[in-house]
Amino acid sequence: MLYKGAWYEEMINNRNKSVVRSMSWNADGQKICIVYEDGAVIVGSVDGNRIWGKDLKGTQLSHVAWSPDSKTLLFGMANGEIHIYDNQGSFMMKMKMNCLVNVMGAFSIAGIHWYPGTEGYVEPDCPCLAICFDNGRCQIMRHENDQNPVLIDTAMNVMSIQWNHCGNVLAVAGFQKAASQDKDVNLVQFYTPFGEHLRTLRVPGKQMSSLSWEGGGLKIALAVDSSIYFANIRPDYKWGYCSNTVVYAYVRPNRPEYCVVFWDTKNNEKYLKYVKSLISITTCGDFCILATKADESQPQYVLVLCNSIGTPLDPKYIDIAPLFVTMTKTQVIVASKEAFYIWQYRVAKKLTAMEINQVSRTRKEGRERICHVDDTSSGAADGILDYAKALQGRESGTLQRYSLPNVGFIQTYVLNCWPYQLSLNCNSSRLAIIDLSGLLMFFDLDARVTDSKGQHVIGEQLKLERKDVWDMKWAKDNPDLFAMMEKTRMYVFRNLDPENPEHPNKDFIINFEIRSLRDSRALIEEVGIEESSQFIEDNPHPRLWRLLAEAALQKLDLQTAEQAFVRYKDYQGIKFVKRLGNLKSESMKQAEVAAYFGRFEEAERMYLDMDRRDLAISLRIKLGDGFRVLQLLKTGSGHADDSLLEQAHNAIGDYFADRQKWANAVQYYVQGRNQDRLAECYYMLEDYQGLEDLANSLPENNKLLSDIAHKLVTVGMCDQAVTAFLKCNKPKEAVDCCVHLNQWKKAVELAKQYSMKEIGSLLARYASHLLEKNKPLDAVKLYYKASYFFDAAKLMFKIADDEAKKRTKPLRVKKLYVMSALLVEQYHEQMKNAQRGKTKGKTSEATSALAGLLEEDVLSSDSRLIDNAWRGAEAYHFFILAQRQLYEGYIDTAMKTALHLRDYEDVIPAVEVYSLLALCACANRAFGICSKAFVKLESLETLSSEQREQYEDLALQIFAKRCPTSNKKSDLDGLLEEGEGKLPTCVATGRPITEYQFWMCSVCKHCVQAQEISNYNFCPLCHSSVS
Repeated sequence: MLYKGAWYEEMINNRNKSVVRSMSWNADGQKICIVYEDGAVIVGSVDGNRIWGKDLKGTQLSHVAWSPDSKTLLFGMANGEIHIYDNQGSFMMKMKMNCLVNVMGAFSIAGIHWYPGTEGYVEPDCPCLAICFDNGRCQIMRHENDQNPVLIDTAMNVMSIQWNHCGNVLAVAGFQKAASQDKDVNLVQFYTPFGEHLRTLRVPGKQMSSLSWEGGGLKIALAVDSSIYFANIRPDYKWGYCSNTVVYAYVRPNRPEYCVVFWDTKNNEKYLKYVKSLISITTCGDFCILATKADESQPQYVLVLCNSIGTPLDPKYIDIAPLFVTMTKTQVIVASKEAFYIWQYRVAKKLTAMEINQVSRTRKEGRERICHVDDTSSGAADGILDYAKALQGRESGTLQRYSLPNVGFIQTYVLNCWPYQLSLNCNSSRLAIIDLSGLLMFFDLDARVTDSKGQHVIGEQLKLERKDVWDMKWAKDNPDLFAMMEKTRMYVFRNLDPENPEHPNKDFIINFEIRSLRDSRALIEEVGIEESSQFIEDNPHPRLWRLLAEAALQKLDLQTAEQAFVRYKDYQGIKFVKRLGNLKSESMKQAEVAAYFGRFEEAERMYLDMDRRDLAISLRIKLGDGFRVLQLLKTGSGHADDSLLEQAHNAIGDYFADRQKWANAVQYYVQGRNQDRLAECYYMLEDYQGLEDLANSLPENNKLLSDIAHKLVTVGMCDQAVTAFLKCNKPKEAVDCCVHLNQWKKAVELAKQYSMKEIGSLLARYASHLLEKNKPLDAVKLYYKASYFFDAAKLMFKIADDEAKKRTKPLRVKKLYVMSALLVEQYHEQMKNAQRGKTKGKTSEATSALAGLLEEDVLSSDSRLIDNAWRGAEAYHFFILAQRQLYEGYIDTAMKTALHLRDYEDVIPAVEVYSLLALCACANRAFGICSKAFVKLESLETLSSEQREQYEDLALQIFAKRCPTSNKKSDLDGLLEEGEGKLPTCVATGRPITEYQFWMCSVCKHCVQAQEISNYNFCPLCHSSVS
């Protein structure tokens, strides 16, 4: 240990017998486990003290790993097996290795690494346990008992594996036999937790032995021969840039969702969104696409179109996995490994926040198309890799070109690589390709050349190649200009020639007007519009026509402005000029022009001077400025329109909600009576009382009640959610809510109240789930809470029978049988009460009880539980009572009690019954009864020959000295012979009751002699109160 610049020895283990093969710290760094080759295991604390040690006999250890919760240890054996132990060293089970199915020959474990989850997971239930063997087979598991792990064949000899710091990249180091070379090639393969191959890194040297990640995951150290190599890692971050906004995502350790940040670099404002199962972020223009998985149970995905502050504008559900996504200003293109999907999206411009939802419901859907990769070409499809406008790349190296938007197939090209990233220049003439090894190359799509066979082909690979490239970007206005990131430097290329390398800086971005634009602006100001128009005609450029149109609008020269807008091809500007021409008031025209140029304060002042407060309010509504709208409505003369007030309050509420200031939004939504958004704000504020009050204030069958109920379910508020579901007349969803939150009793009550039949199957399914997890008592408790007493009793009888077979303590077995019988009694009472409720009029109690028994007989198939519910409890009660009486010296009473056990051979094994009877009879000098017991013991078929011989020798020793007949006749036998019927037995003493007065338990209906019951406060059998 390095402490204050000096090394100190902490936990010293001097074992000369063997060598240390592996060691591992647990997740919180408080414990270390050290394993030796000969099977010795030592677990110590961080302060150097040994916690426990164990010697695993007959095993040869090679690896060890802790689980994230420090409750489980994995031990890797030299023969390739992995054994699972708990944190105290007790063996649990062997791990099943699915990756080794059909593998022949010898193999050993190359590495075990269990990511502890300290930096969060990329997805809920993400694979995190990696196990790799030297033959290249690897499996990644979600937990130690995962039956469906991710399987990988790395196709190389593996030496070492390790997760990065956040568990989203697994590095596998090893070597591969090169086909064209004699020596081995060292490789590091990088995989996702789901087995997708990311990159391959070639490493020089003879043999690589180990690897290790840097703490931040941006470097990796490789031990090769006697050297250590360091490699920079460039993670593929989820990010994009749109409308002065950087959109990026990261995972927080305490949340399962991705945190998506929209950072407005111009105003330095940040907006956060939490997105489940985020796959990618793609941006273009003013919008971005968030690709997510819709539901873990269904293979459906969602493309969410958002603006630059993260407001969802249009979600689109698709059925193909969005492995690769790109977008233009009008289209979104998504590709899986077999198909591609094109969505021509449309977004209304200049919408306020409160108008987005309304417009999204009424607008027409954009065009959608889905095509298979082989629809227009032949050949085996290895999968689509990426999109850039009208190109798709495939793992086999085939490149297919399409025209947009009609998706017409144009051309097929063949590449000599496995493309990883594709990018088109601005005029679609050249394609940049980065392959899996980081090699950047270029392909001229329109070049016509002659190949080696003398045939004319279209497309040629250019000579420029750059290694270790991890990203590149084409210029938007120059097809020959691009920037690329090579290692830690950025290079700018023009016509495939590099410029001096630059380190990017924020100060490098400058907006600079060209000379012709400056001259035109000065000419308009000095000379006038007509002369400037002639100059621009001689030097045409779209930007100059726009400058002329703006100047003409300022002077209300509508004819010149219209002509300039036509030359600029600005349809919106043309429409604006037409609208201005229809206005008769010059001041109105000036106000509209001021609004067009963004001088909103001036335009508003003009409207108010014209006494057109309505136009000023309309202008502010279009701008989404709810604050000013509210101010204008309140300060103006006359009574304000209620609908406009509500609209203004809702707009302000939307303003705060878009910025996640939920508390402020609530105040305005309340005034705007916007109950839908109010419910969302309460939910985001975790004000569940406010959510409940809102649900109570809504009328019945309101469509918002169901949404509020679902929100309450997510936070476990079962009663409130049920009330909301019932209020909107959805009892089935109320029952589903109870089942989801494990409120089974309430679910049964609702199911009975609304005459549903599904609850029985749901209970059975949940009970079977508990039984599979070896939690039978939890299943009994489940049935008991749901008032399914008969099903609970059947389970309890099975548990008691299983415990009896295990030879558990008799007192515990008796308690289990008593509990089973009590559940049967509750079932009897339930049936009688149910029948009593069905009978109408004044019927006798006996009649209703008889009806209940008849219904029991019809419904119950297991007669043993109904007729002999107390038989198991009686058997073990008398078994325990006889032994207690024998040890306390009441020998004759003990023998009489033991005689009762002859009726319970089906519950207690006969060998135990007659062994106890023989012991009590011998002690009581009743050798006749003792002899009969020995005869019965010697005739049992369950005994082995050795046991039978032992009983015969014991009987010979006893009856050689004592005559096997006896004058002592059991009072019990005499009474049984003389009596016409069976007499009740006292459960306190075991003696038959001959008196006419005795005490009977109101629960179990068993009897106790009158003189004995005064010694008890509880029933000796069922332990219910005597009073």
